[in-house]
Amino acid sequence: MPIDTLNQSPIARINGVALNRVDETLSSDELRQRGCSELLRQAAQSAGVLAPSDVPADDGVLSEAASDAIDVLLEQSLNIPEPADDACRRHYAANQAIYSTGERVRVRHVLFAVTQGVDVVALRGRAEKALLDLRCHDGKHPDVELAFAKTARTLSNCPSGAGGGELGWLLTSDCAPEFAKELFGHVEVGVLPRLVHSRFGLHVVEVLAREPGINLPYESVRGAVAMSLRQKTYVTALRQYLRLLAGKAVIEGLVLDAADTPLVQ
Repeated sequence: MPIDTLNQSPIARINGVALNRVDETLSSDELRQRGCSELLRQAAQSAGVLAPSDVPADDGVLSEAASDAIDVLLEQSLNIPEPADDACRRHYAANQAIYSTGERVRVRHVLFAVTQGVDVVALRGRAEKALLDLRCHDGKHPDVELAFAKTARTLSNCPSGAGGGELGWLLTSDCAPEFAKELFGHVEVGVLPRLVHSRFGLHVVEVLAREPGINLPYESVRGAVAMSLRQKTYVTALRQYLRLLAGKAVIEGLVLDAADTPLVQ
């Protein structure tokens, strides 16, 4: 979402509507999400697709009526053209790995799990130190395999740690989507130069080997390509629309990107 929080007051408001309670502690992302939701809820009321009697919940969760009305509002307000065939073909040609089947990656990892009450800053520090240590070993030290296995056995919060972090050969269907995105469709082999984020935590990942998949013909994936391009267009249009709403709103307690002129026609 196109929002930048500068200073958070005890109570943040959109056009006088409170986004949080005094006794609440919200992360920046949570406050941004509430701000976006409230902008859209109020816009739905202004457009006449949501009853004026609808009120925001004190936990930031939209009513079912508000969620449905926002869907109607966005369908009316966002211009999402059907992608042209030449644009789809260019996207397909530039992202062949995405539109393939059967790619396999042999992987091992060290998991730093994010659990209830964990100090995330300290956890990230430990993960980054482990990544740096293993990157220094990678390809430059005769004991690199022993170093990774030892780190996994010592530090990993995954049961695979007992086996040196080995996960074996994986297909995209074997992984959480956010994990698969970092592994598949790339050419890197060795310890990845970045921490991989997933719903489970932070991973130091080593790609041991790759087997390429088989490219699917354009005609068989044209629908998926078009959907991907429509989604990108939708996200851009939604960001612009939110900037427009923010430019017209009285916002207290946080600063949102705003535009004085319409960006979505």
